[in-house]
Amino acid sequence: MKEIIKKHKIYWKQKGFSYSVLTGIIFIAVSLIINHLASNYADRMASAYVKDIVLDNFPVVNVNFIVNDGLLIYIIFTFLYIIRDPKKIPFAAKSFALFVLIRSVFIMLTHLGPMPLHSFLEQDGYLIRLNAGSDYFFSGHTGAPFLMALIFWNNKFMRNVSLTASLIFGVAVLLGHLHYSIDVLAAFFITYSIFSLAKKFFASDWKLFHKKNILENKEVMAG
Repeated sequence: MKEIIKKHKIYWKQKGFSYSVLTGIIFIAVSLIINHLASNYADRMASAYVKDIVLDNFPVVNVNFIVNDGLLIYIIFTFLYIIRDPKKIPFAAKSFALFVLIRSVFIMLTHLGPMPLHSFLEQDGYLIRLNAGSDYFFSGHTGAPFLMALIFWNNKFMRNVSLTASLIFGVAVLLGHLHYSIDVLAAFFITYSIFSLAKKFFASDWKLFHKKNILENKEVMAG
């Protein structure tokens, strides 16, 4: 804990670092607002549901706990894991914001309606805007953890945790008939593209993300 606090003190003294984190936070806030508006638009424009080769062959399973509480647990775990190493905050924050922003565009383009039978979700739940509505394509539950897996690919522990979470959530939304199969499958391909864009758009943050521990090499980042 003392080492974590020491690293934060060193990094937060750097003007460039503070600005980069603040930019990431603002970017996340804006992307979430746009996502909310896009979700409402998708709800209003939703049409009838369509047949799905996967959903048509599996009964509905109650996945409320996994989709709601499981996601919250993963979010808290990931947040705590990232802030242990402050140099990873800017890129992780901006990449997630880019993910939400691009997904918002996709859900405004696709107006499929919900399946007639699907898993019950607590309507007053704290994550309801992330789980309900007609914002199907592509699956955020599947894509967001996969994005974290790509970001932390060289970290075996975090990579495996995030890949497992992505697969669990992907299977859960299908069993609950909360997403079409194409939403889940496409999430992996689109998310990889978003990750590639993030590395180009936020190149300096990506470089900082992989920088050696500031307490080990005695370096202070420029800025």
